[in-house]
Amino acid sequence: MAYATTNPYTGEVVKEFPTATAQEVEQAITRAHDTFTQWSRKPVAERVEVLARAADILETKKREYAEIITLEMGKLIAEAEAEIDICVDMLRYYVANGEAQLAPRYLPAKGFGEHDVQLVNEPLGVLYAVEPWNFPYYQVIRIGAPQFTAGNTIVLKHASNVPQSALKMVELFREAGAPEGLLVNIFADHNATETILSDPRVRGVALTGSEGAGAAVSATASKYLKKSTLELGGADAFIVLNDAELDKAVDWAVFGRHWNAGQVCCSSKRIIVEDSLYDAFLTQYTQKVAALTAGDPMDPNTQLAPLSSQTAADDLGKLVDKARAEGATVTEVGIDLPEHGAFYQPTILTDIPLDSDTAHSEFFGPVSQIYRARDIDHAVEIANSSPFGLGGSVFSQDEAKAKDIARRLDTGMVYINQPTGVKADIPFGGTKRSGFGRELIDLGLHEFVNQKVVVVTDIDGSF
Repeated sequence: MAYATTNPYTGEVVKEFPTATAQEVEQAITRAHDTFTQWSRKPVAERVEVLARAADILETKKREYAEIITLEMGKLIAEAEAEIDICVDMLRYYVANGEAQLAPRYLPAKGFGEHDVQLVNEPLGVLYAVEPWNFPYYQVIRIGAPQFTAGNTIVLKHASNVPQSALKMVELFREAGAPEGLLVNIFADHNATETILSDPRVRGVALTGSEGAGAAVSATASKYLKKSTLELGGADAFIVLNDAELDKAVDWAVFGRHWNAGQVCCSSKRIIVEDSLYDAFLTQYTQKVAALTAGDPMDPNTQLAPLSSQTAADDLGKLVDKARAEGATVTEVGIDLPEHGAFYQPTILTDIPLDSDTAHSEFFGPVSQIYRARDIDHAVEIANSSPFGLGGSVFSQDEAKAKDIARRLDTGMVYINQPTGVKADIPFGGTKRSGFGRELIDLGLHEFVNQKVVVVTDIDGSF
């Protein structure tokens, strides 16, 4: 696995980095473990001071950090800056709430006094974080903010195409006053996962990535009886009911499918429209996708960025070819693309057979699947037919009806009248083949703590 910064817009290889040796992997674990023995003993209030300073640094240096994201994976500069904003929000959330969420609590138990049974939250140790390229900072902060608050330390293996983003995260916490081993980055190959998870000092793994990567890492973690959390693929349903506000639903669908060039686990990949609105929706949607401007992601006027790499664009093309072979209608939306860069022509798939591989696949890029639903029950059936269960959305002017449909969707998240979103104070995670475990708020904080019960008994009492 070669770690390198390759500009997706120009194709230029900007900088390459050597893969970590076995000795460097061992040293990384040792540094993280040595730091844990000290960090875990600090009061929570002292730990979150580091997070507070990190948030201030990100806020002050937003543009500097954002430009590295755009350079490495091609994200629009405005979207890169928005990623910095959510990182700041996550850090400050735990500054404000972490201490209370980790506080011991007393449990009522028959035969015991009011303060005899106590539940305490204790950090586990070194965690292994395997993170993807599509949100290079957000993914690190999403696991780092709660786990640093809890008292854990992290060995980070980031995606091979965002090495400078990984180093920038280490620099951030160093500048914020964290000990050197709080976040340790390693440019490791896939084979290092076995070495890392077999080490008794490493107590768990958090992975965000593909279904295949999640299955492999989770299997290795299980082999060594290590806890894992997985945030994997998604094929979020975007359900438009007959009573939805059509113009607004179309606008949100175009955004929900094309932000970050469509490379979002929880983007609106499967648009399901009730029959009476379908034709009008498809017409407006196609027109508005055609109005997107592709170009330099550093240009504030650009609306559609390149994909993260030419390989990503080629892989997406293979999925579209398969969809055509399986009977789907493939419509390329004729926007002008630059002559260079890892761009993919926005494409709309219709008439997709529900029993095809296409209907059960995740398209990571500007490819929209649009389904016609006979009625609400059919829309829910289509939505739940996916093997993924990350997020989803329902568009309707009837809030009660939309909430009822939301409860019928087999997903971890449902948003009403907007695409699945990302907020610092709302939990994130899915079901089915989208993984398990939750990120953010107190749910994410408690994923990697030992919830220990301490019981005071009467030495002369009955057992």
